[in-house]
Amino acid sequence: MGSAKLLAAIAILALGLWADIHVDLPGQLAIGAAVWVLFLALIAPLPAPERRLYLACVAIATAGELFLSLVWGLYTYRLGNVPMFVPPGHALMLMLGLSLTQRMPEKAARAILGAAALYTLCAAAAGLDTLAVPLFLMLAVSVLSLPAHTRLFASSFVLTLMLELYGTALGNWTWDHDVPWVGLVTTNPPAIAGAFYCTLHALTIGMKALMSSPKLATQ
Repeated sequence: MGSAKLLAAIAILALGLWADIHVDLPGQLAIGAAVWVLFLALIAPLPAPERRLYLACVAIATAGELFLSLVWGLYTYRLGNVPMFVPPGHALMLMLGLSLTQRMPEKAARAILGAAALYTLCAAAAGLDTLAVPLFLMLAVSVLSLPAHTRLFASSFVLTLMLELYGTALGNWTWDHDVPWVGLVTTNPPAIAGAFYCTLHALTIGMKALMSSPKLATQ
C-alpha cells in the first residue's frame, strides 16, 4: 500500500470512530455509507485478486461481528447494533496489517507473539483475564497454520490493540467483564483481542487460496 492510501486508511478509521460517538443512528448510517465509499475507492485500482481478498475479509468479518456481538454478547456497540462501517473497517485493518508487515523484522514479530504468550499466562494466573487463554490458542492456530504470515499476524495484533484501546476509550463499544456462556472474565478491551483479527485474516487468506485454486476455477 502506498503512503497516501496508508494515511487514508488510518484517517478513515480514526475519524470514523470519533464521529460515531457524536451521532445517533441516522448519523451513524451516514458515516457507514461514507466509509464504504472510501473503502471501495481504495480497493478499486487494485488487481482483481487483491480486491477479492478485501471483499472476502468484509464478508467473513460481517458474519463474525453479528455472532460475537449480537448473538454471543461478547461486546456491545454504543447503539446496540453492528455499525455499517465496521465490516469495511476490518478490511482497512487488513490493509494496514499488510503494510506494517513489510516494515516489521521477523525478530520483532516473534517478540510480539512471545509477549502475548507471557501476558496470557500472567493474566490468566491472576484471574484478571481468563478469556486470554482461548484467545491465545486461536492466535497460535493462525500462526502455526500459516507460518509464512507470522509478521502479518504480529502486525495485526499490535494494530488491533491500538484500535481497541482507542475505540473503547471513546465509547464506541464495550467488552463485558463476564464472558457469556463460558464462565470466563476479561478486560475492556482484552489485550489479546487481536486473536480475533488474526483468525479473520487467516480465514481470509485461506478463502483467497480456495478461490484461486485451478480446480475451482475450472468448475
